[in-house]
Amino acid sequence: MEINSTPTIPSQMKAWVYEEYGNCTQALKLVSNASVPQLKDDQVLIMVVAAALNPVDSKRMLGIFKATDSSLPTVPGYDVAGVVVKIGSQVKKFKEGDEVYGHINEKPLEYPKQFGSLAEYTAVEEKLLAPKPKNLSFAEAASLPLAIETAYEGLERSGFSAGKSILVLGGAGGVGTLIIQLARHVFGASRVAATSSSGKLELLKSLGADFAIDYTKESFEDLPEKFDVVFDAVGQGDKAVKAVKEGGSVVAIIGAVTPPAFLFVVTSDGSVLEKLNPFLESGEVKPVIDPKGPFPFSQAVEAFSYLDTGRATGKVVIYPIP
Repeated sequence: MEINSTPTIPSQMKAWVYEEYGNCTQALKLVSNASVPQLKDDQVLIMVVAAALNPVDSKRMLGIFKATDSSLPTVPGYDVAGVVVKIGSQVKKFKEGDEVYGHINEKPLEYPKQFGSLAEYTAVEEKLLAPKPKNLSFAEAASLPLAIETAYEGLERSGFSAGKSILVLGGAGGVGTLIIQLARHVFGASRVAATSSSGKLELLKSLGADFAIDYTKESFEDLPEKFDVVFDAVGQGDKAVKAVKEGGSVVAIIGAVTPPAFLFVVTSDGSVLEKLNPFLESGEVKPVIDPKGPFPFSQAVEAFSYLDTGRATGKVVIYPIP
């Protein structure tokens, strides 16, 4: 008799769900009878081991994007790391048992998936995923996709290249910690400056910043030094444009922008993760997980509440799941 080693996939799963828009303490509930998502031909079903939270999750839960949201009830979560347990008929790159990670919504604000990563299973298009870096834990891998793709794509769009200087606003946050490292180790920056509060300046230097600016004591826009690129990860558009050199560029991911600054929203792409995997596997680029975490699956509401303070260092991660 042949023994089938494939795990049996249940029809229901544990998941965090909201049925109406609101903040995490009002809206988010843990259920044990959510439907396991149906697989499309170009998708894999992932048994989720870890997930990370992003500000976009909180904004979506509040209904800020409801005009282009998928229907409720919603399982939140954009970032995932886990194991492939089933593959669609057109999937070529992955097989059952593969360890993968990715940002599961190609266009984060345009009809993102109804069943996100804060659940035991999630279904994701193969092209949005990459093999998990061998040296990283699932929690570390889950912390990366949306933030590292945002950092990489923003640097590319700004025209950043070897020998240029950059100022990162919000250098200790989820995206900022990765902008510093990618600018330094992947793009070959000549000089990296970054802002944070007093207690996080040493972290910025350890990640590769030459110059750490305490925004509680210094106004970066009044410094005599100007930069080829300013990457604004915190929404200080009016000040950001004062710190850029003539002909330089200012890229922002949040808030109102003043020309010449431009705002962009990341597009999820597994090939970007694959391109960056060697830098992760060599240790040149490191995930930064907030020291209060990882939060266990049962504490997703506490994790969201903490993320919403805006004080997290690096990423807020949920692990293990369930």
